[in-house]
Amino acid sequence: MSPIEPTVPAGTPLLDVVGLRKSFGSTEVLRSVDLSVSAGQVLAIIGPSGSGKTTALRCLNGLEVADGGTITIGRAPTVDFGVTPSKAQLASLRDQSAMVFQHYNLFPHKTAIENIIEGPLVVQRRPEAEVRAEALELLERVGLADKRDTYPFELSGGQQQRVGIVRALALRPRLLLFDEPTSALDPELVGDVLGLIKELALEGWTMVIVTHELQFAREVAHEVAFIDGGTVVERGRPDQLLREPQHERTRQFLRRLLHPF
Repeated sequence: MSPIEPTVPAGTPLLDVVGLRKSFGSTEVLRSVDLSVSAGQVLAIIGPSGSGKTTALRCLNGLEVADGGTITIGRAPTVDFGVTPSKAQLASLRDQSAMVFQHYNLFPHKTAIENIIEGPLVVQRRPEAEVRAEALELLERVGLADKRDTYPFELSGGQQQRVGIVRALALRPRLLLFDEPTSALDPELVGDVLGLIKELALEGWTMVIVTHELQFAREVAHEVAFIDGGTVVERGRPDQLLREPQHERTRQFLRRLLHPF
């Protein structure tokens, strides 16, 4: 389950986001977000609810259309949201990235393997035999080979999320995006999912992970970005930002997260 052959060498920029803006009506959610991630690196994004974390992630995957700024993934053409992007430009973002959702977002009427092969078959138009064989291999890897013909309602939350991760991997993305991948799980199920994501990091997948799991961010991320009020307040190595943040707003957030009562 190693990442596909990179379009850029490890350590060189794979994701570059400049001045990303997004409003919903009169509510400005992203004011001017700048992000960059090198190939093979993991960026963890932390921040309070409503700070724009999920919106930023959805813009990277083309699920939300930004109002301004640019996004470049790998050697794909830069998408400039200063003008209305075409369907082809938004599709190029989805071709380069794949998203794992907080609430799994599996098709309830499809089995585990049908959920996994849907994108490669319908969107990427890859041969069914190849797609199905790869899906079975991925399910075996995450310990769910015996659940291939099981429907989502028959799976635990942790199993559904592992299927969601496999579904993303089956698309062969350059960039993996995770939106609070453990927040909907019972506490005893969190470890399995985090363990799988750690394995992916060790294998060299490039990832952006929105998370509230600070210890996980310390162990997995190469950098951590704190977002608040629709902008990146502070960014740095986990050992620096999470131990000795430079901005008072970051310090306030970490105190409340670590000592909520």
